[in-house]
Amino acid sequence: MAQELIMVVDDSPTDQRLVSSALQKQGYRVITASDGEEALEKAAKEHPRLIVLDIILPKKNGFQVCRQLKTTPATQDIKIILLSSKAQDSDRFWGLKQGADEYMTKPFEDAQLAAMIKKLL
Repeated sequence: MAQELIMVVDDSPTDQRLVSSALQKQGYRVITASDGEEALEKAAKEHPRLIVLDIILPKKNGFQVCRQLKTTPATQDIKIILLSSKAQDSDRFWGLKQGADEYMTKPFEDAQLAAMIKKLL
């Protein structure tokens, strides 16, 4: 389990570092992407087991990325956690409707994220 590959997709370098470092402390290998297009390319090429995906992204938003990953046979089994500052019930609803496995809001607790990842993997 310790060397599972996880992709962190966030256009904020600070948030990307925070999430990446929390995951690396848990023993995961981490790759990153800063926009929706890059996320889709890396997911197809690297096949991470799980993606921590922001909703507000340049090029393609997290909802679009999630839907595209979940409707593409090669990437449909990748687990997706939407991690967003958008805390409305409607955002959660649409995120899960697009195929996300979980929805978390920022700011997040490292332990909460770790537990969610462990459950999904």
